[in-house]
Amino acid sequence: MNKTLTARLFGPKAWGFLLAFAILALIVVPLLNLAVPGSSPLHVSTYWVTLIGKIMCYAIVALAMDLVWGYTGILSLGHGIFFALGGYGMGMYLMRSIGRDGVYHSDLPDFMVFLNWKELPWYWQGTEHFLYAMLLILLIPGLLALIFGFFAFRSRIKGVYFSIITQAMTYAAMLLFFRNETGFGGNNGFTDFKRILGFSITSPQTRVALFAVTAICLIGALLLGRYIVTSKLGRVLTAIRDAETRVMFSGYNPLPYKLFIWTLSAVICAIAGALYVPQVGIINPSEMGTANSIEIAIWTAVGGRGTLIGPLIGAGIVNGVKSWFTVAFPEYWLYFLGLIFILVTLWMPRGIVGLVGQLRERLRGKETQA
Repeated sequence: MNKTLTARLFGPKAWGFLLAFAILALIVVPLLNLAVPGSSPLHVSTYWVTLIGKIMCYAIVALAMDLVWGYTGILSLGHGIFFALGGYGMGMYLMRSIGRDGVYHSDLPDFMVFLNWKELPWYWQGTEHFLYAMLLILLIPGLLALIFGFFAFRSRIKGVYFSIITQAMTYAAMLLFFRNETGFGGNNGFTDFKRILGFSITSPQTRVALFAVTAICLIGALLLGRYIVTSKLGRVLTAIRDAETRVMFSGYNPLPYKLFIWTLSAVICAIAGALYVPQVGIINPSEMGTANSIEIAIWTAVGGRGTLIGPLIGAGIVNGVKSWFTVAFPEYWLYFLGLIFILVTLWMPRGIVGLVGQLRERLRGKETQA
């Protein structure tokens, strides 16, 4: 990467933060988990490795949401479908990797034997191969987003109407995946995974490897997003967000720009879903629930949309609080989440990152006056 591109992407402080995060995620955490004895206070348990890995997956999804909402002004309330499709692609690969070691000792996944399926559906053929499964993870959500986005954007559907349509699409997909005869596992989905690429999925070494891969993907998504928003493409996307009509009068057709960023965002979500499933150990239609897609928007709003780094912070804080809150007061979590969204909307419209920026400006103003 040349110096000009490096300077355009990030400043020295940001590159220092990325370097520190990379060292922490790829060196420090693995060593504290694998090399430090469990009795030591410095030991990082597999539970924490898995929890942080899951939150990093959510951070990738929040970043994908920021690209379409924060920089392009397209509020999607259906990104959960792309996350879930990526998870289902990985989940079926993991189910096929079990082979005859399942409960029913069949070549078919256990849930299909239980539901009296006689053969594997055509759309799951070849998913025992890792590379083919990864190709499906990228292509299926990407094609769905491309087709849906083409007709929606060509019809100039925007604002709250687009948000409602995306929510309806996700809800319809959830109802479809809940049906036992569709071959997606019904209510239970896919679970009881045993191996990934021949390695035990529950071993500490595999957990750390998945954690490291997730961290690499998070850094890669952040660099890609930063590259886009600092390019000419990013300036056009921001102009579409602020004044789409003026962009059209300037000679730009918003359709290809919106379609590109919408499809890219869907693919990024699918990658996050594929990383999420082997770490959590289950994927079911509840991941397509409307509440989940709304939560993605809340993560972005809390951190600060239009900043890239803000959604990562928002996803980390909200899900960190959720991990504690759902254990201590599980029945009140949704009320608390709604309260967070109201407070951010009323008093922190620019999110945490914006609030920090305002505080810095005030401190500088006081220093200048002094």
